[in-house]
Amino acid sequence: MPGQIKRMIDTIIAQRSKGNPTIELTTKTKMILKGINPDRYTSTSEDDPVVIGKLKKIAAELGVTL
Repeated sequence: MPGQIKRMIDTIIAQRSKGNPTIELTTKTKMILKGINPDRYTSTSEDDPVVIGKLKKIAAELGVTL
């Protein structure tokens, strides 16, 4: 199901930032530092189980529910 990674990234950013652009930017930066570039994934990107696992770990660290 293509696009799952993009939806997960958007959910993490939305829940974490709650509309605050500064927190949105820092959340994206944290993802990049952990090896996931949010700008690289689109709604048509293939789902990679490794990336999905990393996103679940990042969400848990940030206190976000996916």
